[in-house]
Amino acid sequence: MVLPLEDDNPVALRPAVTIAIVVLCALVYVWQRVVLAPQDARDLELAWGLVPSTFSQPSPPWETLFTAMFLHLGLVHLAGNVLFLWVFGNNVEDAMGHARFAAFYVICGLLVSMVYVLANPDSAVPATGASGAVSGVLGAYLLLYPRARVSLTLPLGFINAQLGQFPAGWVLAGWFLLQLVMAAIVATRAPGGGAFLGSFAAHVAGFVAGLALVTLFKRRGVPLWRQY
Repeated sequence: MVLPLEDDNPVALRPAVTIAIVVLCALVYVWQRVVLAPQDARDLELAWGLVPSTFSQPSPPWETLFTAMFLHLGLVHLAGNVLFLWVFGNNVEDAMGHARFAAFYVICGLLVSMVYVLANPDSAVPATGASGAVSGVLGAYLLLYPRARVSLTLPLGFINAQLGQFPAGWVLAGWFLLQLVMAAIVATRAPGGGAFLGSFAAHVAGFVAGLALVTLFKRRGVPLWRQY
């Protein structure tokens, strides 16, 4: 899988919210996988993860729409979300300001969570991860900085093949197209809303939410389609 390493896009603000989200996700993961016993970790995922079937109960656990964004089932799951947030989140935070970026991030994640519940009302499998919110950040970055350049790498075991720098517009549009293709493949192999709204479809939903909301959350005077 091709991964972003960094962009050449400077920031004026220290990305305090982006850093806080990364640290919080990492700390929660350490709590899950290191501090808690395996059964306790499983109980935590069921209690804090997003379980759609529980929303048909008289008192739905609305808080899990939020808490699920900070749980991750594996180190690769966590690392992928943190990497993309680290590369792209600081510039989006710079364009929005700290408070607006925090609200934007949470709203993107909540929208994806609600769509997942509506599409999979009978599922008892907990959904976790920051993918929906992070995908919203990618959608916002596409409209804000399509001409910034992103360094890509292809991990090959202990060796990383440096692929060079590419326009962010190409990188993020290609990423979005890949999510659409993968979601369609999953849906074709296992028809139904539950299959389509898996991890790839969560990426699609979050990305679309980011595209739709960036204009509302960016600071006044910050243009779209700029280079830096």
